[in-house]
Amino acid sequence: MTVARVDWLRTLVRMTTEREVLALHPMADDPEVGRWLSALEDGRRDTLKELAGVTPEMVDWYPDGPLNSIGTLLYHIALIEADWVATEMLGLDEPSELAALLPWPDRVEGGHLSPADGLTVAAHVQRLDGVRAWVLEHLKPMTNEDFHRVRSFERYDAAPDWALHHVLQHEAEHRSHICWLRDTFAAR
Repeated sequence: MTVARVDWLRTLVRMTTEREVLALHPMADDPEVGRWLSALEDGRRDTLKELAGVTPEMVDWYPDGPLNSIGTLLYHIALIEADWVATEMLGLDEPSELAALLPWPDRVEGGHLSPADGLTVAAHVQRLDGVRAWVLEHLKPMTNEDFHRVRSFERYDAAPDWALHHVLQHEAEHRSHICWLRDTFAAR
C-alpha cells in the first residue's frame, strides 16, 4: 500500500467518522488471523509514513561504521517477511512469485545484509507491496487451528502466530533504524 493510499484511507476515515478509529478489524476468514493481518498492515502504514521524509539521496547512504542503508533495510524487511511466511508458516520452498521480487540473498560474505543499492524509495515500496499482497493472499484462508499449530524445524519449533509476531517486531525494529538513518542524514 503506497503512502498516498494510506493518507487517502486515513482522510476517508476522518471524513466519515469525524475521528480516527484505531482498531484491528479482521481481514481474513478467521477473525483472529484477520486481526493479526490487520496488525501487519498497521505496522506497514507506520513504515510508509516514515518513508515519506526520505529523499533520493538518503536511500543508498551508508553512515560511518558497519551500518546499512535505508534501501538495504527495506529489502531486508521484505525478504524476511516473505521467508518467514513462505517457509515457516506455509512450509513452501521459495515460490517463484517471491523469487522474482527478491533476487538477492539475505546476507553476503562476512554476514552483512545484501546491499540493495541504486533503487528508488518507490521501487522498494513496490517490492514491499508485492510481498505483502502475496502474504495476505496466502494467509487470509488460514484456519485458527493452523495458525496456532507448532511446526518443527531444524533449529527450533515455531507456530505461525509467533512467526507473525516476529515479522511485526522485525519491521518495527528496522523502521526505527530507518528513521535514525533519515534523521542523521538530514542533520549532517
